[in-house]
Amino acid sequence: MYVVPTPVGNLEDMTFRAVRILKEADLILAEDTRTSSVLMQHYDIHTPMQSHHKWNEHETAASWADRIEGGLTVALVSDAGTPAISDPGFMLVRECARRGIEVECLPGATAFVPALVQSGLPNEKFCFEGFLPQKKGRESRLKTLATEARTMIFYESPYRLVKTLQQMAAAFGEERPATVVREISKLHADTRRGTLAELTAHFTAVEPKGEIVLLVGGAPDEEKKEHRNKYKDD
Repeated sequence: MYVVPTPVGNLEDMTFRAVRILKEADLILAEDTRTSSVLMQHYDIHTPMQSHHKWNEHETAASWADRIEGGLTVALVSDAGTPAISDPGFMLVRECARRGIEVECLPGATAFVPALVQSGLPNEKFCFEGFLPQKKGRESRLKTLATEARTMIFYESPYRLVKTLQQMAAAFGEERPATVVREISKLHADTRRGTLAELTAHFTAVEPKGEIVLLVGGAPDEEKKEHRNKYKDD
């Protein structure tokens, strides 16, 4: 099985090898066949596609692994970026690995890497948090991360960005440095840097749109001590 990253924005970010693998595979498993069909048409790829998404991967991972074991060569793609990174794919990869089936993930697009590099925040060490819990566990997760010393990376919806920035300002402090990267490699790509308070004010005034990566600087030593004292009795 091949795990094939696809562009997060600009279709030209596809690699030569990824195109070849998608053409040579017996079947492409796609998060959304309608979305992936645009990419396939662009690169003249006519390999059959079937859906493999978060709503069915629990039930179908074993059956797809059966078919791969039987000799089927499968390429797994998500709507954008690398499958299994905040996208479907982990269940099938785990099942294949459990059975000793060869799994190869091609190098390629993952939204948080360019966002981290261009953020200007320290990147020698970082932690990837993906999407925060939408409701249950959200506040406690932010409280836990308040003392995280590494740069933190989150994915967020434009509809929740302002609320998330407000919650982070309350949990981490308004002056914590952060960066919002939108629409990576697309026509209206935008990188906005500032404190959590400044970014909250900006995106309250200017409605955020598009796919978003939110990066937040780690806690300085004095903040880690302060937060430990604040929450030690919680």
